[in-house]
Amino acid sequence: MSRIAIVGAGIGGLAAAVKLAALGHHVEIFEGSSFVGGKCRTETIGGYSFDVGPSLFTLPAVYRDLFLKTGKPLEEELELLSLDPAFEYRFDDGATFAYRGSRGALMESITQAFGVRAALQWQRLLDRGSEMWRVARDPFIQSPIAPLRSMMRRKGVVRDSRIIAPHRTLRSLGRSIVSDPHLRMLIDRYATYTGSDPRKAPAALLTIPYIESTFGAWHIKGGVGSLSGALARRAETLGVIIHLSTEVRTIETSSNEVTGIRLENGDLYPAEIVISNADATHTFNSLLDAPRQAAKLAKAAPSLSGFVLMLGLRGRTPGLGHNTVLFPAGYDAEFDALFGSSPHLIEDPTIYICSPDDAAMRPHADSESWFVLVNTPGTTFVDWSNQTTVERYKNQIIDLIEKRGITVRDRIEVCQVRTPADFERENRAPGGGIYGKAGNSRTAALSRTKNSTHIKGLYSVGGSVHPGGGLPMVGIGAEIVCKAIGPAS
Repeated sequence: MSRIAIVGAGIGGLAAAVKLAALGHHVEIFEGSSFVGGKCRTETIGGYSFDVGPSLFTLPAVYRDLFLKTGKPLEEELELLSLDPAFEYRFDDGATFAYRGSRGALMESITQAFGVRAALQWQRLLDRGSEMWRVARDPFIQSPIAPLRSMMRRKGVVRDSRIIAPHRTLRSLGRSIVSDPHLRMLIDRYATYTGSDPRKAPAALLTIPYIESTFGAWHIKGGVGSLSGALARRAETLGVIIHLSTEVRTIETSSNEVTGIRLENGDLYPAEIVISNADATHTFNSLLDAPRQAAKLAKAAPSLSGFVLMLGLRGRTPGLGHNTVLFPAGYDAEFDALFGSSPHLIEDPTIYICSPDDAAMRPHADSESWFVLVNTPGTTFVDWSNQTTVERYKNQIIDLIEKRGITVRDRIEVCQVRTPADFERENRAPGGGIYGKAGNSRTAALSRTKNSTHIKGLYSVGGSVHPGGGLPMVGIGAEIVCKAIGPAS
């Protein structure tokens, strides 16, 4: 039985703790904040509850498998609610489109909005995404990053490369299949799921629409952040000790081997294995003296950040679904503002509104809890400590929503703002980047920080390392680490 210390009680750290405890190891988690979940949490203000991190639960099989193999099934801990439609997209020209759950209903929805040709093209896009998922899932997503030389020796690598299209970007491949301008905007949006620019991000991100349409989109009753609490309860049931409000100062090593962690108060916790659930940049810059890894991470640009409004509103908005995206007239102007040579605030941004129809997340039936997210540059480019800037941008976003015919301002009972400065401070995320480093290269997936590090006994989990951000990928990354460590002997 190994003595394992996990730095951070985010989803990756919690998932790894659950699995490793079930494998017989002694596991303790050290979390600097007073709560578990990291970015994945549900916050309640004045009776209104908001998912301040992930607001959608996809690929639930990842966590169903974890819960089933370590005790009671997931559905005995949490109530999962299928969302259909998963999203409603509203465009500046007045067009609307509901992204339905089943393939047949989705094709019908596209046909009604944009015509038969557009539906057939989207079918081709999903088929390509399906092929990509089939090819990439086992050797790349669910496995450690292998050396490029060994990848090139894999059987069928030429055929698989044609499917993955490593030489293509998301935009170039997407536009070679789909011609409708509305659906092209939707394809571009999938790059923002990883904090990236569709003009540079890898074409393999076409797996995202396939996953959404095949495995569904889900809400967890009470908030997606409830997953964090369920994982913590399962971990403690298995004997994991969770230390909250306990800051880790350094990861201790000797002769390139982990020896434990040192807490901010100076206490030393010896451990044969350490798993860092911190942002990779924080791990190698602050917790370790690892200049080579830190320099490599510094070369990559941080992912985009976000400006968040948490709005508790009186009354209900007619026709508003769980997830609504308001697209601007010029989407390229947004990517220029985010990823150009001089990043700046977007005057007419894409606006994402999450308004769960969940009685557990609002004070009474005639009310709504809105989580509003706008993609923005991080703290490196915008002075988010300037309250005039924050207040102006808050009012600008509300005005833009109202211009789309949705009444907001006169209904506000709760209004709180989260800026990139808050994300940077709360999550130790450089620049306030939500997704670690941006995947702005066609080989971005292969350049992510590995789960097994160059230091013996040190591993990494979380959205900033392989296989990437989002709840499913973080859970898969935790499983990769657990397989590398193995059961207690």
